[in-house]
Amino acid sequence: MQCFVYASLRKADSYLWMAQRDAFDTLPEPLVLLLGELRFVMEVQLDEQRKLPVEDTEQVLEHLRLQGWHLQLPPQETLATANHPAYTHSPRDDRDGDDRDE
Repeated sequence: MQCFVYASLRKADSYLWMAQRDAFDTLPEPLVLLLGELRFVMEVQLDEQRKLPVEDTEQVLEHLRLQGWHLQLPPQETLATANHPAYTHSPRDDRDGDDRDE
């Protein structure tokens, strides 16, 4: 299967594999918001015999066939944690001793 890989410019080490080049209108809106702007990285011929360094080839192919895309997140990160406030915002700094809510 011919597929196209894009890197997220918003989310480091996150890649989107697509069955069709530039078919961004097929993506769910939350995914578009998570990844932000995408940069084309490469076009690759993918089949069951090809080993990928990070992803499971069969899972990537299944996602491409079923939904037209596959999301590759950094190791140890899941889609559930990718947009969690604890991972996207710095903790509040209370070193000034003022812990009143304003």
